[in-house]
Amino acid sequence: MPRRIGVLLVAWAPSDKQPQQLIKGLRDAGYVEGRDVIIEWRFAAGDYGRVPALAADLVAKQVDIILTDSTPAALAAKQSTSAIPIVMVTVGDPVGSGLVTNLAKPGGNITGLSMMMNELSAKRLQLLKELLPGVRRVAVLWDPNVAWHKSAVQNLTTAAKSLSLQTTPVRAGRREEIDSAFATIRRARSEAVYVLDSAFFVVHRAQLFGLSAKWKLPLIYGQKELVREGALISYSANFEDIWRRSAVYVDKILKGAKPGDLPIEQPSMFELAVNLRTAQLLGLKVPESILLRADEVIK
Repeated sequence: MPRRIGVLLVAWAPSDKQPQQLIKGLRDAGYVEGRDVIIEWRFAAGDYGRVPALAADLVAKQVDIILTDSTPAALAAKQSTSAIPIVMVTVGDPVGSGLVTNLAKPGGNITGLSMMMNELSAKRLQLLKELLPGVRRVAVLWDPNVAWHKSAVQNLTTAAKSLSLQTTPVRAGRREEIDSAFATIRRARSEAVYVLDSAFFVVHRAQLFGLSAKWKLPLIYGQKELVREGALISYSANFEDIWRRSAVYVDKILKGAKPGDLPIEQPSMFELAVNLRTAQLLGLKVPESILLRADEVIK
């Protein structure tokens, strides 16, 4: 009888490349969809209010495992069940968010992968400074629905001082707040926007890209997929690879491993992506030092 895998998505639709890599990873591990596993997709389309009900629905379906694509999804799954194994796929800060107390031995019913977002903060700011040497004021767009964002804002503020940068935190957690957030950013005379990783900012990326183009404000994101679509630069782990690797956790758990005994994996390789089309649109010249190190250049 096929095992049932629940996938709780907030940022990416089931048909998007990132979650589809789960199917490839399962296939590589010898699982055939429909014969060995049945995937129950649930997609909140960036609406955090729907996430608890979708998590509860997967629990009611008695799935064997729940995979989550974001911190709010992982927290909702944790609140819905202490028995069904939960595999976090793209969570920024599992410890800081209160999901687990230890990466090496998470305990309970949760394991998965951490994106090391707080650790990446300073590196991304350094890249932004290298890309825009004259920049002095950077807005930090954060989502109040994401548990680790407050600490991330604090980390960025500290890192910015060493780079002679002034940061302005600006919050937006609902679609109607995005325009007003950019109005605040303009009043602060910010010269670039650091977008913290959030399912909400992924879903509403077209609106952010439009405002970026309108006001000539460069955006630095945490996913190269979004650089392909219009952000200026990103530095992050490969999200498609992480979704593929999540299948390893699924395989181990289906074969009897306890999630609490499986260490939470952290990425070891990071990718730099830059969009030259966006740079041209914003009237910017990308330094050769960035282009030479970039893993992907969109022309």
